[in-house]
Amino acid sequence: MSHAAFTIKAFAVYLVALGTSLAIVPNLMLSMFGFAPTSEVWIRVLGVVVFNLGWYYWYAAVSEARPFFAASVVTRVFALLAFTGLVIAGFASPMLALFGVIDAAGGAWTWTALRKDRYPSP
Repeated sequence: MSHAAFTIKAFAVYLVALGTSLAIVPNLMLSMFGFAPTSEVWIRVLGVVVFNLGWYYWYAAVSEARPFFAASVVTRVFALLAFTGLVIAGFASPMLALFGVIDAAGGAWTWTALRKDRYPSP
């Protein structure tokens, strides 16, 4: 398994865990991050989407889908920018940016691993 695939598998585990918690016990997860509890169905729908993304990440890692790895770097950095924008615009709590930081950190890890796989140390 390449270094990049390992980072994608790790992110897949995070997404599956996050998605599962949002789908099954959303208010527990929301309260942990200082968000108001909700009875809206949309948080559970989001949980299912995040869970499914986790599976896509897992199978991309198993397949060594390097174009996916590279695309994920861009989208995970974009998540930080988008979530920060929502916070700055006053639509969300600053805690939302934490999820963007996690995404961007994972993207940076994958980017570093992609470079390491391409140019291994002697």
